Amino acid sequence: MARFLGQTQIVLHAILLLIAFLFVAPLIWMVTTSLKAPEDIINGLGAMRWLPHPATLANFHQVLTNVQEFPVWRWTGNSLFISLATTLLIVVVDSLAAFSYSRLSWKGRDKIFAMLVATMMVPGQVLLIPTYLLIRNLQWFDTYWALIIPAASSAFGVFLLRQFFMTIPKELEEAARLDGCGPLGVFRHVILPLSKPAIATLAIFTFMGTWNAFEGPLIFTNSQEMRTLPIGITIFQGHYNAEYGPLMAAATLAAIPILIAFLMFQKHIIKGISLTGLAGR
Repeated sequence: MARFLGQTQIVLHAILLLIAFLFVAPLIWMVTTSLKAPEDIINGLGAMRWLPHPATLANFHQVLTNVQEFPVWRWTGNSLFISLATTLLIVVVDSLAAFSYSRLSWKGRDKIFAMLVATMMVPGQVLLIPTYLLIRNLQWFDTYWALIIPAASSAFGVFLLRQFFMTIPKELEEAARLDGCGPLGVFRHVILPLSKPAIATLAIFTFMGTWNAFEGPLIFTNSQEMRTLPIGITIFQGHYNAEYGPLMAAATLAAIPILIAFLMFQKHIIKGISLTGLAGR
């Protein structure tokens, strides 16, 4: 029996490794292609040769230095500013909303929360035209406001934090009220310090989603100065007639901040996701 279980574990781990490789393979190909010379990329397509012969940084040099035609640094700065601002707004707005839904009693609270959760089933593309008309009427087109304000709240974020807040013992809240804390005092001194894993999870998800956003920056901006990095990469591809070396170099640079953020906060992400599922009420 033990031998059978051991063989089963080997097979399962082999399957998991294969699945993991299928997910990681495009990333590996992207990085190795960014280090190849143009002729090496063309010669290696048919033979599926992954490693560069020899490795070169010419593609990165082309991407980072041709700033007159392709302002990569400006695009990166736009993406970073928009991602950080959106993340900050969502954390503040969603945490306050989640506190209201989980800790404050008011008429219609649960019904309104159910309606809020139901909006998660509505595709975001449905709101593109109304959002575009609103942004045009507010004269926000081709500005940072158009990319930050419409994304300043998230139904998923409210749901995630609300579920986590409900796992915090109410005895702590009652003790804080006995010490003279009002609702905001309870939120600041009790809820927030105990909710770092959930807040970190929401922050990294928001940052990743905003950094990789494509539809919003594509529709709500039209100047190169306001483009974000994902949009800039597509422009780069069009101008260079799909030269895979510079394209993969730009994609590699775009993936680095997300990878760093995930590695820094992965423990908080795992903990936050696991704990938000503990509330059964």
